Amino acid sequence: MHSILICGISTCFNVVCRGVETVNILLTHIYCIIRLLYSVELPSASGVIMSEGEVFHEKQKLELCAIHALNNVLQERVFTKESADDICKRLAPQCVVNPHRSMLGTGNYDVNVIMAALQSRELAAVWWDKRRAVQNLCVSKVHGFILNVPSRVSLGLVSLPLRRRHWLAVRQVNGQYYNLDSKLKSPICIGNEAELRVFLSEQLSQDVGEMLLVVRREVEEDGTWLNSEEPQK
Repeated sequence: MHSILICGISTCFNVVCRGVETVNILLTHIYCIIRLLYSVELPSASGVIMSEGEVFHEKQKLELCAIHALNNVLQERVFTKESADDICKRLAPQCVVNPHRSMLGTGNYDVNVIMAALQSRELAAVWWDKRRAVQNLCVSKVHGFILNVPSRVSLGLVSLPLRRRHWLAVRQVNGQYYNLDSKLKSPICIGNEAELRVFLSEQLSQDVGEMLLVVRREVEEDGTWLNSEEPQK
């Protein structure tokens, strides 16, 4: 980690000394170093099986929350950084700087990567319109939930006064719904369906909170993820 930062800072000074690169490139290097500092999480085991109900919970590394959310909602380690990077290349094969991930290679994958990853598993991601009440959601038709919410940034053990967008998964295991946020030390049991709806409503009440429903393709196609009493839009 330190070697990456030292290398980046050294590059910045070399640019100035040689006078070959432009000021814009120098600023880009500095920006990347700052982003790397802000995105670091403490190293941890990438996959932990909790004893209570054998809930699979993959913990946070770098900016890989999208991968962790995918694996946690699937309850197995399916996707890796390498497979996510391959998806990025397929989505933007001609781009020098891939728009679907961090330019530093630390992750920060966007929603397009999540959708493509789920499609490879015969699943689909349905965007939930926040103008709808969560009560209109047909929970029994949903395999799991992936939320995008603001989350506090940490540098090691130090919590910084900054917030960034963060992917997290919610999934039912053995009749109970769990918050499988990769930044948690262990899964948090949300409870039954009624308690799930309260939890989702709270998350979506945040201005930038968004939710994807993870459903089978046929459920996406026939729209049965929405209760029949509400007309589909």
